[in-house]
Amino acid sequence: MSGGRAILRGITIPMVTPMSAPGRPDAEAGAELLAALHAAGADALMLLGSNGEGPLLPTSALGDFVTDATARWRALGGGPVLVNVTAAGTDEALARASVVAPATPDALVLSPPIYFHHREDEIVAHYAATAALGVPVIVYNAPRYSNPITPAVFDALLAMDHVVGLKDSSGDAAWFAAAVAAAREHRPEFGISQGAEGQLLAGLRAGADGIVPGIANIAPAVAVALFRAWLTSASPESAEPATVDADQPERWQAIIDRLCGVHTIRPGVPTIKEILSWGGLCPPHVAAPLQPCTDDERTALRSYLEPLASHLTSPTLTSPTPHLAHPPPR
Repeated sequence: MSGGRAILRGITIPMVTPMSAPGRPDAEAGAELLAALHAAGADALMLLGSNGEGPLLPTSALGDFVTDATARWRALGGGPVLVNVTAAGTDEALARASVVAPATPDALVLSPPIYFHHREDEIVAHYAATAALGVPVIVYNAPRYSNPITPAVFDALLAMDHVVGLKDSSGDAAWFAAAVAAAREHRPEFGISQGAEGQLLAGLRAGADGIVPGIANIAPAVAVALFRAWLTSASPESAEPATVDADQPERWQAIIDRLCGVHTIRPGVPTIKEILSWGGLCPPHVAAPLQPCTDDERTALRSYLEPLASHLTSPTLTSPTPHLAHPPPR
């Protein structure tokens, strides 16, 4: 199986799910978004995660979308494609994995079961059941939405050859550092990615191989700039002396922090899709029971983002303007 560090290295975009109508995934509706993410330098895609409204979509709606989106991304020359198959139970997770299998994803992403509280041995069994799929599995630790990955569970998962990496969105810096240390000691090729947007730089400095920021849907070049600035600051001997700026990674993290302020106006996916719709990159349709942004929220978002417009892939706030795939630093 592919090494997790190679799969998770760099910038993975947890892409929103474009829809032709509410609740109807349609890769064609996101063709320009895929192109913009690739042009900005994104390394990989994660489909159907929390940003992708995955748990809100029925299993029957996933197969064609994942196959089409994966084919379009690979035609662009894009890197790994990860597909989230998280569900409330093991059988449903396996069913979702079966439906997306024709797309030949590079890895599946799986949280512990959602909804019910489960014992640690049940969570371990949930992951063990995916071994027969023959596809690398990335553990998705998002305790806001599912059972948490405890240190004991993580140790058990490290012993499973088909489990090759971790995407951590817990925001728990101490847990993250301990996970990195355990992985490096027991599974040197086990990949680690940071999904907590406020801790992207801290995660990289703690040993993460890559980052998975949801805000990168609207500002992928900023996430790419952060990662590249961190590489330069971590290995300044690999860069020209004039380009070395130890403060540069912090500057990009600060911009990401400001961009994430959109979620104080309206949290979640409807906000990201609304912003993308301004430049025609993705329709604002969402899956029920989510609702699109209101007129007041749209007005507030435009006002908030005006000073940050140069960092957006599609900085259309009041009228159509050219896409900025590579915004200048500010």
